[in-house]
Amino acid sequence: MTKTIQLMDTTLRDGEQTQGVSFTPAEKVSIAKALLQSLRVDRIEVASARVSQGEKEAVKSINDWAKQEGFDGRIEVLGFVDHTKSVDWIVETGGRVINLLTKGSEKHCREQLGKTLAQHTVDILETIRYALDKGLKVNVYLEDWSNGYHDKPAYVYELVDNLRHAGIGHFMLPDTLGVLSPDEVFTSLSDMCSCYPELQFDFHPHNDYGLATANVMAAVRAGVNSIHCTINCLGERAGNASLAEVAVVLRDKMHLQLAIDESHIVAISNMVETFSGKRVAANMPIVGADVFTQTAGIHADGDQKGGLYKTKLGPERFSRTRSYALGKMSGKASLKKNLEQLELDLSEADQKKVLERIVKLGDSKQTITTDDLPFIIADVLASKEYQHIKLLNCSITSGFNLESTVSLRVSINGKEHVASGFGNGGYDAFIHAIEKVLALYDYTLPRLADYEVRIPKGGLTSALTECVITWDCAGDIRKTRGVHANQVFAAVLATLRIINIQLHELKV
Repeated sequence: MTKTIQLMDTTLRDGEQTQGVSFTPAEKVSIAKALLQSLRVDRIEVASARVSQGEKEAVKSINDWAKQEGFDGRIEVLGFVDHTKSVDWIVETGGRVINLLTKGSEKHCREQLGKTLAQHTVDILETIRYALDKGLKVNVYLEDWSNGYHDKPAYVYELVDNLRHAGIGHFMLPDTLGVLSPDEVFTSLSDMCSCYPELQFDFHPHNDYGLATANVMAAVRAGVNSIHCTINCLGERAGNASLAEVAVVLRDKMHLQLAIDESHIVAISNMVETFSGKRVAANMPIVGADVFTQTAGIHADGDQKGGLYKTKLGPERFSRTRSYALGKMSGKASLKKNLEQLELDLSEADQKKVLERIVKLGDSKQTITTDDLPFIIADVLASKEYQHIKLLNCSITSGFNLESTVSLRVSINGKEHVASGFGNGGYDAFIHAIEKVLALYDYTLPRLADYEVRIPKGGLTSALTECVITWDCAGDIRKTRGVHANQVFAAVLATLRIINIQLHELKV
């Protein structure tokens, strides 16, 4: 039978130790529901006992919901060796499980607590007995276990020996400072599993060396079947193991059984990103914005001809889609893939024009996205047959607490005109200047009904800008657009479009 691995998510507890992260009670409840109900993790650790009244309210709300929805007993709270205090706090929230934080290294026990192992054991057992009497299930963290095992294994063995018959469900072994390598994880956890085959061990990795996922693989090979992780690697310092990476690696590389529903990974990642304020790197495995994007044209061509650059790690598993970046390395296949995604059909000649524009833009703009494409196409193809007015050059000057000025030179049906204007902003100044020229042809611009400026997703300062202007042409509503890296010139180009259309209709 395929081995089953449990995942315990500690985003709401250990993840909240990330610098600058503090979830509100409502956010905690939303994340907890998503983790258990949608993502289907096995257990979640949601708080530390006795932190605040707001934390207590959040835990109570989560426990109330869990009981109603059948997730009772899968909500866990970190508690401390303080006899009654943490236990009572958890019981008052309706909790069922305490994860008791004990000292897994002699150095921590001696220097932080100022106690011997025997004294610490007495305190631990006292708290455990009280918790069990109150109806709680008890798991135990051996804090700093990785260093404790490295520095003095005998301390760790004695601690476990003292607790092995105390009614503990999970002995949770943290690499608290993220110091272990995969070989060290395998050696130490193999030893623990061999010495105590009857005990349930969890592995709680941190990512200080960037080895958390690799260490999880080593832990599973050593015999551990319960792993702790967080969404988006949240956690103190370099964070914890990524749930997305752990789940996918255990399934694909170790062929293990997990309860996780992968299709919800990205949605929950986005939720945690929003609530935490910690942005996910674009190249973060599984959940990053760019990880299912092919950039090189040769890759798009290979996928087009035979799926040559696709792997088992496909975007469809995570309710995502593959994309093909547009830029100076793009080829016809890259453009064709993006057109298919947008359900656009262009002739070969028009595709060539659009691709030429994309490559040209790529020389000055690092990335062009699918979101750019519709208005690049519009800019290249729309209204190109109307060239009654051409902007030959234009200078716009703006200053703080000063009127904007415009100097321009245009050609109307081959005749050049020069004009200048002042206004409340660069576009207003342009309108005043161009109206002086248009007056010579008895033409008046239609009323501007709406004006919208946007850039593609990502918010890059170098992004293309699309300006869409809605015109009221004597009751006939029309829209024109312009595309330029400068938003004022994008509006200028949109304005020239409506002028060209109307001059054509007037046969000027």
